[in-house]
Amino acid sequence: MTAARLALAAIFGLTFAPALAQEPQRVITLGGSVTEIAVALGAEPRLVARDSTSTYPVRITALPDVGYIRALSPEGVLSLTPDLILAEGDAGPPEAVEVLRATGIAFDLMPNDPSPRGVIDKITAVAAALDLPKEGAALAAEVKAGLEAAEARAAAVTKPKRVLFILSLQGGRVMAGGEQSSAEAIIRLAGGVNAASGFQHYKPITDEAVLAAAPDLILMMDREGDLAIDNRDVLAHPALAETPAAKAGAILRMDGMLLLGFGPRTPEAASLLYTALYGAEG
Repeated sequence: MTAARLALAAIFGLTFAPALAQEPQRVITLGGSVTEIAVALGAEPRLVARDSTSTYPVRITALPDVGYIRALSPEGVLSLTPDLILAEGDAGPPEAVEVLRATGIAFDLMPNDPSPRGVIDKITAVAAALDLPKEGAALAAEVKAGLEAAEARAAAVTKPKRVLFILSLQGGRVMAGGEQSSAEAIIRLAGGVNAASGFQHYKPITDEAVLAAAPDLILMMDREGDLAIDNRDVLAHPALAETPAAKAGAILRMDGMLLLGFGPRTPEAASLLYTALYGAEG
């Protein structure tokens, strides 16, 4: 056992099994899309824990929850004695990731590019880490076909509609998805145009920017808790209420991981959003 592992064992009161050159049998997945991919590959029996964003399929929530992917506790993860940790690229905080890596347990960060190519790369990477190349190739081919169909459908749209994605609406401030965000990526894949521009990722925007965005559809995650937003919140907001989307009642809430996860269900998410924008026939 290395000095780093000895120190960690002393700090956390843990024991580590010797590393084995074999297929990992105790796997922790961190990140909803990584968990979905692992399950779709048939690796569910090997999963011993997941993070709080891993909620699909629903049965996976019966596994121990090691916390939010960006606020991990090394002690909670290590207490489950994994021999492989698979994580989305934004796992953190960095100090926690460093501790987990220092144990010598295999810790693989998966590609985190919100794009059709990125989805396939993620599937391939998860399959490689789990030593399931045939299953990975089959799943990648299936998902790629769905993504290509979505891209073709989007390319055929002649009058793209404008979509404003709202991440949160706290204190009356609209937190919107801007350029290079996963929200923009799924909007494009569904044949829409991101109504929020001039900034990157997720940032608060002014009421003036909301009005200038003039969205045809307001898109949000369907979630509970303090960050939950419903149609009444949108209609009560002075700027959002004046948008074409609000006036037409074009407000859509979708499961967050389905919408933004960029995993195996991304073709489904693109299809649902496309239908909301253009109808079943486009």
